[in-house]
Parts: sequence; C-alpha cells; structure tokens
Amino acid sequence: MQKTSSSIFTIAVLVAALGYFVDIYDLLLFNIVRVDSLTEMGLSATQVKTQGEFIISIQMVGLLIGGIIWGVMGDKKGRLSVLFGSIILYSLANIANGFVHTPDQYALTRFIAGIGLAGELGAGITLVTELVHKDKRGLSTSLVAGIGLLGAVAAFFVSQNFNWRNCYFIGGGLGFCLLLLRISVFESGMFTQTKKMDVSRGNFLMFFTNAKRFKKYICAILIGLPTWYVIGVLVAFSNNFAREFGISETVSPKVSTMVAYVCISIADVLVGFVSQWLKSRKKALYIFYILTIISIIFYFNQQNGTAAGMYVICAALGFGTGFWAIFVTMAAEQFGTNLRATAATTVPNMVRGAVPIIFLLFNWLQTVFADVPHPYITAGWVSGAIIMFIAVTAAYFTEETFGKELDYIEM
Repeated sequence: MQKTSSSIFTIAVLVAALGYFVDIYDLLLFNIVRVDSLTEMGLSATQVKTQGEFIISIQMVGLLIGGIIWGVMGDKKGRLSVLFGSIILYSLANIANGFVHTPDQYALTRFIAGIGLAGELGAGITLVTELVHKDKRGLSTSLVAGIGLLGAVAAFFVSQNFNWRNCYFIGGGLGFCLLLLRISVFESGMFTQTKKMDVSRGNFLMFFTNAKRFKKYICAILIGLPTWYVIGVLVAFSNNFAREFGISETVSPKVSTMVAYVCISIADVLVGFVSQWLKSRKKALYIFYILTIISIIFYFNQQNGTAAGMYVICAALGFGTGFWAIFVTMAAEQFGTNLRATAATTVPNMVRGAVPIIFLLFNWLQTVFADVPHPYITAGWVSGAIIMFIAVTAAYFTEETFGKELDYIEM
C-alpha cells in the first residue's frame, strides 16, 4: 500500500500549485492581450474579433492534442516526466510568441504552447492525489487550483506594465525558473509500484473498450463544460456583449478576465472545504452549478447597464465556475493508477478543446435567431442553457468519489 501524507502542505502540492500558476498565466495571457496585440498587427475591430476566436480555438485544439500526448506519457513514463517536458515546451513556445508579426504566426505559436500547457494540471493533480491521504485530497487539489488560478491575475497586472510581447517573454522565463523547483519532487509511489506490474499503462483506447469506463470518461468531461463557456465566451467577449446590452462605457476583457479569475481562485479553495464538509464531491459541484446558473441569468439581464456592473457579474460568474479543482480531482479519482494520469490530463483538456465546438454552437445559433431583435444575446443565453443542461445531466450519472481508495488498476 502506498504511504500518503496527512498534510495538505507538501513540496508536491507547492510545486504543482506554482506549475499551474505559470500554466494559467500563459493560457489566459492571449485573452488578456488579444485586443492590444491583434490591433498592433493592423487588424480592424471585426478582424480582432474573428481572428481572436480563431486563435483561441487553435490554442484549444493544441490543448486537446497535448492532453492525449502528455496523459499517455504520464502513465507510461511517469508523472514527473510530464511536469518537466510540458513546461519546457510551453516556455519555449511563449518566448517564440513574443516574436510573431502575423495572425498565422500567432496561431501557430499558440497551438504549440497549447500542446505544452496541456500536461501541467493533469500531471500535477495526479501526483497530488496519489501522494496525499484520501481524506485530504480535495483540500490539496483545491489549494493547487486556488494558487494556480491567480496566474491569470498576475498576467493582467503584468500586461498593465509591459508590452504584450514582453508579457510572453516573462511567461517563458517563469516556466524555466519553475524547472529548478521540480528537481525536489519525487515520483508517485503508486505509479512506481504499477510500473513493476505486467499491466497496460496509458492506453487511451481503454476508455472506449469498456462501456462502464466509457460512460465515466464522457461524464467526467461533460461536467466541466460550463467553465469554458463562461471564460471562453461570456468573459473573453464581455466587451462585445456589453455593446449588445447597450452599455455605453467601455468594457475591457482584460479586467473582466482578471476579476473572474480572482473569484475563481477564491472559489476553488472554498470548494475543497465545501466538499470536505459535505463529504461529497457531487454535492459541492451542484452548489456551484446553481451559483453559475444564477450568474448567467444576471449576465443576460444587463440592458443599459454599466461597465462596473459587468465586472461584478463576471466576478460572480468566476466564483460560480470555481469548481475546476473538484472537477479535475473527480477525473483523477474515477480511474485506476495505470490510467489516472491519462484521465486527469485528457479530461480538462477535452473541456478546453471543446471551446471551438462551443463557438460553433454560439455562431450557428446566431444564424438561427437572425430574425430576433438581438441574435448575439439570444445565441449566448441559449448556448448557456444547453451547456448547463448537459453538465447537470452528466453530473447526475457520475459516481461519488469522495474518500475513494486510489491504489488499484484498470483491467
């Protein structure tokens, strides 16, 4: 039996948290500098919107592909190999990002960065869940997510003081600094034991060869969809929605992203304590779903509102979707040690990779509702209703994993 730590404050938790901090800094940096960087390249306001959606989608496709690559590697080669390899790749990609001069170059570097960024969270969460006692796992992973998500706040303040190109250079530099901390982290004992067994490790196809396992995997993905609907659509394009709502003041996506992530970070720590108090992952998830739904309703009732009101609602949306830590923890807890890194790495990146599909749904609904007074707004809230229905349904069919023993394998 693998010996686990009874403390939520370990070097593994600290390194995973700081790794996720750098991950989120780089992941959200494009959202924050999107308008400034694309405008500097000579794009019109319309092109900034369309190219912004395209580049975000390309980055998310990179995350989707990278999630599979790093997830498989995490179960075949070890959790630490992913933590080292992924950070080297996205650090180099972000440094390269500072030298781009065209939208196509921008998209290519964000795609490569996306592949690198995909490995950080899943490997870190997998390592923490296997090293911390089962009764404290939720608190530890919430701490990782809470600290990590502050990377978006750091990206905002860096963008306020540096040119967008320098912001990418700083992100790459932070990644290489993090490598020095990684040296002090030990591999998971559960993985080391499993490596000695004659079992298939990191076989991505195993999620699709067993009906029960397939159902668990799909549900694990679908319960996270609201997070990137909120961040990728409502928060990232809050300036566009503000104009549709008749808000005369300028709404900055930078500020919307910053306030949303401050509250996501707070909620991600809080959700661990809520789960601990209720002795349930699912009950905590339902509470935050309700908060998200209420915030979405307020978001789409801002006609003739103010910029300050938009920022408050974006903060509320962020708090409501602050269940990311529990969502990824549940993915790790659903599967055996020989598939755990693959699950914990691919599941959140499948959600991120669903952003292009969410955009397709959102844009298609605008054509469907072209004859109504405000098709952009109508498409926005209908998209949200569909995504929330899917997520709640998936959560209902997901097994409770609080306190689950993780020292087992998938056959």
